[in-house]
Amino acid sequence: MKNTAFISIIILIVLANCKGTEKPPYQTTRYELKLPAGFPEMSIPDDNALTIEGVALGKKLYYDPILDKNKARACATCHLQEKSFSSAPAVLPHVNLGWQHNWLWKGEVQGSLEDIMAFEVQDFFETNLDNLNNHSEYPALFKNAFGVDKINFIEVEKALAQFLRTLNSGNAKFDKVQRGEAAFTNEESLGLELFFTEKGDCFHCHATTFFSDNQFHNNALDSNPDPGYYEVTGDSLDYGKFKSPTLRNIELTAPYMHDGRHNTLEEVIDFYSEGLQHSATVDPLMKQLSKGGIQLTNEEKAALLAFLKTLTDEEFINNPEFSNN
Repeated sequence: MKNTAFISIIILIVLANCKGTEKPPYQTTRYELKLPAGFPEMSIPDDNALTIEGVALGKKLYYDPILDKNKARACATCHLQEKSFSSAPAVLPHVNLGWQHNWLWKGEVQGSLEDIMAFEVQDFFETNLDNLNNHSEYPALFKNAFGVDKINFIEVEKALAQFLRTLNSGNAKFDKVQRGEAAFTNEESLGLELFFTEKGDCFHCHATTFFSDNQFHNNALDSNPDPGYYEVTGDSLDYGKFKSPTLRNIELTAPYMHDGRHNTLEEVIDFYSEGLQHSATVDPLMKQLSKGGIQLTNEEKAALLAFLKTLTDEEFINNPEFSNN
């Protein structure tokens, strides 16, 4: 009996000592997301709450060609901060993505930021996880952010989604006017009126805080349009439809349209004014189709252009928190 009691005591001491030497679980620090004034709340998945560690890791990955299987390109290769995280034709800007649910020009992906990042990581970049797991820094960074001993796709996608949820633009002159901190010029005021009335007819697809309805439209680009959303749905009514891009920072995101056919905003305005083309699936919202466009005067074109430039957020494109520093 004495030996049994003695052995029990020894076991308890050993267990206590082992418990004391166990590594504590990883700890993260909550990231305080500051949304622009007037923006709606952002829905963030419970299993990917924003943390300082996760956002920093996502930012590092965003700028690192290691994501690419050939280490030839990074997210930031095509998504340049000075261009509102866009660049070449067919590159939609990475701005205010935390509220979106339709992705890419044709809508090939629907769902959360994690869903589109899964496409980018696994299908677009074809990321080689060995490059990350064998890296001198990334294993420790992933451990600190997600508590994992081995890096998997899901953690890469979550980290990128966290960083992208911080890329929010809402401090352009337009926003300052809404807050009573600035005033439009007479020309900008006329542009505002044109934009938000049937005369300019822009607001149907580009209203809301984000200046996009996040939906798909055939905007009368061609009489024989590219298939667009039809390639995803197979529905003939979707032929020629493409996603409405955000107009925030639109001054910076040339060229325009899904194929980059227009190099300037002036060209875009001319198209909507007198260049509309009839096809079977043109959106009913294009109410001036029979006239070939909204038929703006030169003064009205200049005013609309002036208003669109009030959507440029200089703070956003120069924010060091988003830069590769």
